[in-house]
This record gives sequence, C-alpha cells and structure tokens, in this order.
Amino acid sequence: MIRHTPAGWQVAVIEPKREPDGNQKPGITDKKRQKTVLALPKGLVDPGEKAPQTALREVREETGLTGTILTKLLDIKYIYVRSWGDKQRVFKIVSFYLLKYESGEIDDVTPEMRIEVKQALWVPLDEAERKLTYRGERDAIRKAREYLQAHAEEAR
Repeated sequence: MIRHTPAGWQVAVIEPKREPDGNQKPGITDKKRQKTVLALPKGLVDPGEKAPQTALREVREETGLTGTILTKLLDIKYIYVRSWGDKQRVFKIVSFYLLKYESGEIDDVTPEMRIEVKQALWVPLDEAERKLTYRGERDAIRKAREYLQAHAEEAR
C-alpha cells in the first residue's frame, strides 16, 4: 500500500508480533531476535478467494487501510520450516500487489489481529528497501519504485 504525501511516497509496513524463543537458555539474549522486523502485509488465501482479493483483505486486516490494486509486482517463492506442530518444510508462493491508499488510519487493527501484528506504520518509500527485513519484500519495493517512475500520475 502506497500513498503520496507532500514529503513524497510512503509505504505501509508492519512489525509482526514475535513469539519468544522457547528453546532459549535463561539469561542468554538472542541478538537476532532483538532486531525489529519490518515486513509487508501478507497472508494465506482463504477458500474461494483469488490472490488479489487476499492482498486487499490482508492489508486491511494488518494495517487498517483500504486501497485499490494498481498492478501485480511479483511472486516470491521460498521454503520455511514450521516452528509449530510437525516442523515440516513448507513451500510457499507469495504474490505482491501494489495498492493505492484510499482510506483508513494506519495501525487501526482489531484486537484479534494484534496476535499477528505488533504495529503498522508508514515509512518513506525511499527508506523501505533498507528497512524491510526480507529480501523478497525488498525486491517488491524495487518493483514498486520502478512502477511509480513510469506511472506516477496514475498512482497519485
């Protein structure tokens, strides 16, 4: 989700709520866990939903904002190991869309979503690539910047 302000373009990001590491030894801090994680909103496709609908819903749920889709940016593919239950390897494809801000207040998130989202905030688009934690999401920001260079008026 992007918006244009007098100061320039901004992108809505989230700080996911993180679970403490139950395997950590008492008195020992994990420096990696202390770093603030910033990410783009995303989530699972609900039954009967298409990826664009999921993007709109997840952004609304995780940030409190509504918008319209400007374009699909990219798909990222990765494997992760579940940290719960069976510890299985999961192959995942995440589709990122560029959304234009329409309405809502950033971080107006329901109590139910606070389980997943610590906070939602606007960051300058020029800083997002540096601040986002995950490489695939930084790639999405690069694609968004390329799109805006070619379609800035359409996106305003």
